Amino acid sequence: MEELTPRKIVEYLDHYIIGQKDAKRAVAVALRNRWRAGQLPHDISKEISPKNILLIGPTGVGKTEIARRIASLTHAPFVKVEATKYTEVGYVGRDVESMVRDLVEEAVRLVKKEEAALHGRDADEEALRRIAEALWPSKKPETRSPMDIIFGEKKEDKPQDEGEKERRRELIERIRRGELDDRMVEIKVEDKGNVPESDNEQANQISIMISSMMPKRTKRKKVTVAAAKKILAEEAADEMVDMEVVKEKAIHYAEERGIIFIDEIDKIAGRTGASGGPDVSREGVQRDILPIVEGATVKTKYGQVKTDHILFMAAGAFHVSKPSDLIPELQGRFPIRVELSSLNKDDLRKILTEPRQALIRQYTALLETEGLQVSFGEDALDAIADIALQVNRETEDIGARRLYTILEKVLEDLSFDAPDMEQKEVVVDSAYVKEKLGKITENIDISNYIL
Repeated sequence: MEELTPRKIVEYLDHYIIGQKDAKRAVAVALRNRWRAGQLPHDISKEISPKNILLIGPTGVGKTEIARRIASLTHAPFVKVEATKYTEVGYVGRDVESMVRDLVEEAVRLVKKEEAALHGRDADEEALRRIAEALWPSKKPETRSPMDIIFGEKKEDKPQDEGEKERRRELIERIRRGELDDRMVEIKVEDKGNVPESDNEQANQISIMISSMMPKRTKRKKVTVAAAKKILAEEAADEMVDMEVVKEKAIHYAEERGIIFIDEIDKIAGRTGASGGPDVSREGVQRDILPIVEGATVKTKYGQVKTDHILFMAAGAFHVSKPSDLIPELQGRFPIRVELSSLNKDDLRKILTEPRQALIRQYTALLETEGLQVSFGEDALDAIADIALQVNRETEDIGARRLYTILEKVLEDLSFDAPDMEQKEVVVDSAYVKEKLGKITENIDISNYIL
């Protein structure tokens, strides 16, 4: 984290998100303050609250993407939750503490991956051994009679066949070199199954507890040797990981690095009495979220987790409600507030081509798998940006997501015909775009449904 200065964080975000300078700066400062707090003596650092952020702006302008990229940059546990999924304690539905439990699960996944990487070489060797055993099973040892066991009679050990040992070593080497990658092999893997999820958090915890007490089940799976290497190496690495170490590190990661992104918080912004009675999905949820954001201790299956230093980011469009409609106590727990601006034509134009995984790059790469080379002219990009801006203004503003719907419509015929086309090079220009979208954009009623 030391090398991640606010300026470098913003530069990183610029590779993926167009515009929104203020939001990027605010997030960068919040992250840097985390690192700064970690450099202070413990008696001071424990008193410093995380700089929680409230992102305000219409859908599709980059709120979620900013949070997701930040988590990726810092290798931090990250969960995105919808505020509307929760209900007040005592009612059927998810309770707010489940967001912390989800965060810990993500932290466990990250730590297990880190720990498994330390055993990578040993796990690979174990995978090769298991594949070799599946391809050429070892001779089963002779069974001893019950009387021999009772009276302690020892079975004479037969000397191992050196020739067989050498042939097995040769087989493992062939598997290692990839000579048998295309061969099918039947392997035995753990049958993890699916623990049924419900809206009742207690029921979920009981299901997980019961499943953990049951003996591990296995199933047979027929795959290529290449696939078996990966599957069995991952399984072997998991077996080598010390879960006590994982639990301890995961809780530390969640407490000190964790980021919880609460989306659609504007949907629960409301006061008692606005609907004539209590609203278990609005103010009640806010009051339940408050202690989590303030700092509480949440019990998880991996241990108790303190939320004092978890970074909370909340986001909402706030079209109907206002940030001031949140309860005052919750407002005060989000000291950094940033309003993200709607996307203009220039922003939409840049989103098509400039980010590292830009939309045009994604769509052309998909069609290249069919041998079809599609290129977009500058006039086509301008036309797409113009149409996206027009439809956003005249219907519902969904930001950059509008570009997806437009590109899907523009490339609909090419996507369908690509495998059968003789001409493998297509240039998309403004005329082509207007041909596919012209009539739709002229009829606002139709564009409401199609674009």
